[in-house]
Amino acid sequence: MAERRKPMQAQDKLAFLLALVPYLMDRDRVSVAEAAEHFGVDQEQLRDAVRLIAVSGIPGETNAYQPGDLFDIAWDDFEENDQIVLTHQVAIDDSPRFSAREAAALIAGLQYLTALPENADRDAIGSLMAKLARGASAAPSQLAVARSETDETLATIRDAVIAGVQLEFDYLSSRGERERRRVDPLRIESVDQDWYLRGWDHLRTAIRTFRLDRIDDLVATEEAITYRPGDVKLPETLFTGTPEDQLVTVEVSASAIPLIEDYIPEGAVREERDGIIRTSVRVAHFHGLKRLVAGLSGVLTVLDPPEARQVVAGWARAGVERYL
Repeated sequence: MAERRKPMQAQDKLAFLLALVPYLMDRDRVSVAEAAEHFGVDQEQLRDAVRLIAVSGIPGETNAYQPGDLFDIAWDDFEENDQIVLTHQVAIDDSPRFSAREAAALIAGLQYLTALPENADRDAIGSLMAKLARGASAAPSQLAVARSETDETLATIRDAVIAGVQLEFDYLSSRGERERRRVDPLRIESVDQDWYLRGWDHLRTAIRTFRLDRIDDLVATEEAITYRPGDVKLPETLFTGTPEDQLVTVEVSASAIPLIEDYIPEGAVREERDGIIRTSVRVAHFHGLKRLVAGLSGVLTVLDPPEARQVVAGWARAGVERYL
């Protein structure tokens, strides 16, 4: 015969009850045996605690307990099947809750995070999404985050990170040059709508950053990575300069400086006048200015050199002509 556990002291019983209530709230249904095992108590002690919860609550405005002021359980399930199902909750209902729209937005964000390689264990994220749905003031809208063109690339990189193997791919640089690269994947980062892979490039024997939409013919090899995240120090900034970079003088709104901080060389002069800052940015190629200017339309102006202005102006004219 199993040894019966000693009765709990009053202080221990209070702590047990305070832990049991949120435990039951987080579960739609749980057996007495499972809950008793979770808390390390006798099953009869667990049943006594559930019966006590069912006569607990918060009095209403009249300071008298009404039926809606008490917890309630599915008694038939409890007495006949040893299953615990809370059918009415109190106290927690008076706490601030996310609206259905807020919960839906958070759930969409969590779905987006499941695409990140560092979130390979997605069970915890799935559990959090379920809790958000249950805890909202109303049922969130059913939604799903649409797949992007980089989803398959992200999935391959995620698998390579987990397996600790090298990647091979064709990469189109900002200069329009295509090369086959072999890389130890270290980190995935996003800036606005673009995704970047940071890793040790065996061709360049250095840390390099690759934009995912410029990667083609990506394959995960069977060769183990040479460098792991703890073996090399990744630069704090996503974009790092090289001696071949070209400097471009620009004027940009002071409020937009944080958006181009990674492009500004260390020690670059910044002249401010009437909320506009004149400074320099480094680019691998003048054609790389197109995306920068497009993202800061009306906020950033290219001043010098003339070749850079011509590239941006020609790109802008080509865009206008498409609508004429």
